[in-house]
Amino acid sequence: MKILITGGNNAKALKLMKAFPTHFVLLADYGDVPGIVTENYAFSSLGPLSKDSIAHILLNFSITEGIDCIVPLHQYEVEPIAKSAVLFGEYGIQVLLPDASLIAGYLPTEQNTYQNFAVFVAGECVFASGKEIFVRTDEKLNGVFGYNIADDDLKLFTI
Repeated sequence: MKILITGGNNAKALKLMKAFPTHFVLLADYGDVPGIVTENYAFSSLGPLSKDSIAHILLNFSITEGIDCIVPLHQYEVEPIAKSAVLFGEYGIQVLLPDASLIAGYLPTEQNTYQNFAVFVAGECVFASGKEIFVRTDEKLNGVFGYNIADDDLKLFTI
């Protein structure tokens, strides 16, 4: 599986790579990005930033690069990508975000400095950096969520 993580120039994106040890991870960001390619990951540029066409830029990039799953980390990408998840799905690209109708409840209200993060796919926690076991009944919970302790309200792990 080929996973696209945006915000590739940020340390949070690098931390997130350990959640996907058996997949190829493409770390991408807008503007200049180091040209590094390894067996398990690579860095790539998404081109110039245009906030008005984020979904178009990421869909086009994902199709061109053969992406199977996208994890948007920039906060300004979250809503446009969540609203376009059905379109991404039509191209076989899974969007790792909560449903667009629920997204507002998961957006952090201030700059987050979470110590840990958890990755949920279809309601199942597939990775937790703090080694906690999360049991969620919401089958639609998708995304990367930050937390300090397991009892915290989960908020999207964004930059």
